[in-house]
Amino acid sequence: MKTLVWVEHDGGTVKDTTLATVTAAAKLGEVHLIVVGQGVDGVAQAAAEIAGVGKVHVADDAAYANALAENVAPLIAELMGHHDAFLAPSTTTGKNIAPRVAALIDVMQISDILSVEGPDSFTRPIYAGNAIATVKTSDTKLVLTVRTTAFEKAAAEGGSGTIEAIPTTGDAAKSRFVGAEKAENARPELTSAKVIVSGGRALGSEEQFHALIDPLADKLGAAVGASRAAVDAGYAPNDYQVGQTGKIVAPEVYVAVGISGAIQHLAGMKDSKVIVAINKDEDAPIFQVADIGLVGDLFTVVPELTDKV
Repeated sequence: MKTLVWVEHDGGTVKDTTLATVTAAAKLGEVHLIVVGQGVDGVAQAAAEIAGVGKVHVADDAAYANALAENVAPLIAELMGHHDAFLAPSTTTGKNIAPRVAALIDVMQISDILSVEGPDSFTRPIYAGNAIATVKTSDTKLVLTVRTTAFEKAAAEGGSGTIEAIPTTGDAAKSRFVGAEKAENARPELTSAKVIVSGGRALGSEEQFHALIDPLADKLGAAVGASRAAVDAGYAPNDYQVGQTGKIVAPEVYVAVGISGAIQHLAGMKDSKVIVAINKDEDAPIFQVADIGLVGDLFTVVPELTDKV
């Protein structure tokens, strides 16, 4: 089986989500990558060095400069004539492109896979991760999105894939890029951070959120996350949100401060290696999944913890 993996990149480097998706694809068969963008020679070279990659298809065109799904999906659909499966990480971009590819080649997409059980069988979470379903497809072509926290990352070096330029399908003229407002953040990216400190609604305000969470995160070299309740209350920006409707993370250490542990939040972080919970409510659901729990007033406990780190 030939698989085609969407390469997530920032124009210069390959993102870690791609490495985990390569691991998933390797369980199905031969791994090919698709690099799309403008001026992406460096990305293609880096992609070719990923362990286990056989070939890197490169589509370099101004129409793909901003990876608009309406332009990218027809290109991938064309390539699916020579591939058996298309895999994309369950990121904002991946989840934007994959359904369009599935529609164009008329197959059912299987979303957010956790494991590969066979050439046509996969597991995926349902009910916010409270149950795991095993699904089997009869489609001859596969379109899959991958929960990257469920797979080990392939080695970024050691591979020797060949690079092949492919014809482009150009601008579909169905959408246009207007602009992007990117948050500048000196901290690690949330989805790849080894340590995350997240705050919840109990922090009370945006000022107190940053006054308590940021110093602890800085001391730990951690990324900053937030519950949906904290984001909805305006304490933190939307890209900090961890959970079913936010980002799925699995760091080495996850520190939950003032987060009750609603099912939607747990769905986004329960695969973390070590979970530390700080909450004054000893009956909070977060303590059911926590490896280390501290019952206490976060306004007292967090500054003390920060001082001692």
